[in-house]
Amino acid sequence: MITRLLTALVSNETMDGETEISLPQPEDISRREREDAMGAYLMMFAAWGIGLPLPVLNLAAAGIYYGLHRRKSQFTAFHALQSLTSQIPVTLANAGLLVWFLRTVIGEYSYTRAFWIYLAFTVALNLTYIITSLAALTRAYRGNFFYFPVFGRWAFERWYGAKVRGEDELKVRPNLPPN
Repeated sequence: MITRLLTALVSNETMDGETEISLPQPEDISRREREDAMGAYLMMFAAWGIGLPLPVLNLAAAGIYYGLHRRKSQFTAFHALQSLTSQIPVTLANAGLLVWFLRTVIGEYSYTRAFWIYLAFTVALNLTYIITSLAALTRAYRGNFFYFPVFGRWAFERWYGAKVRGEDELKVRPNLPPN
């Protein structure tokens, strides 16, 4: 037990064998990095407002933002990638609603119960995304991490995971099945 504890302290491992990841602390992150990370979420609101009739515009803007900021810092890149990937389901839902609405207006379909359910789902998804993005941009501006379900873990692995640290993932997480 004592040997395991000493090994964990020296090698930066936890007691259960996983390597701890040293994340930057808020005071270590420059104001510019925090503003750029916050901008990843703010940009989404601007593109969403401008491109409301064209729901794919915010996804394109997020892709451009990520491309321009991914090399600035890991912190900024993490937030920009999380913003980009989390917009995909919202954009697809909005595009589907727009197509359904236009086809209904043109006259091919009528407003069925399924349409109203899909509309309610899309509105709920957008509201959830807005609230989550506001929380994320506030945390990013403070120099903290905020993890969206699914997308946060994926963005974290991309920018702070074992491959980035140059570690063998099976050694770091021995319980994972081989790829």
